[in-house]
Amino acid sequence: MELEINNIINFSGIAVGLATFVIIGCFHPIVIKAEYHFGKKCWWVFLVAGIMAAVASLLVQNMTGSTILGVLAFSCFWSILELHEQEKRVKRGWFPSNPRKKR
Repeated sequence: MELEINNIINFSGIAVGLATFVIIGCFHPIVIKAEYHFGKKCWWVFLVAGIMAAVASLLVQNMTGSTILGVLAFSCFWSILELHEQEKRVKRGWFPSNPRKKR
């Protein structure tokens, strides 16, 4: 019976959707913490991580795994923009500024 259900229902879309939800949910606080501690000068870390995830996405044979790695890659790339936006939000007073960090 279980084998028949797996042949009828495709769970890969749900898996990719859930992984996307989790990745985006994790990156939001990561960007906030990265800007708080390092400022926008750590943008290159997100670039390198994004490139590595993109390359891994090209090399993985499994379609679901490749798609999730692609989502991870472009979430890293998007985080570069969000670092700059987060700096603006801190200047507006929407988020706390790190008093030990030179601005």
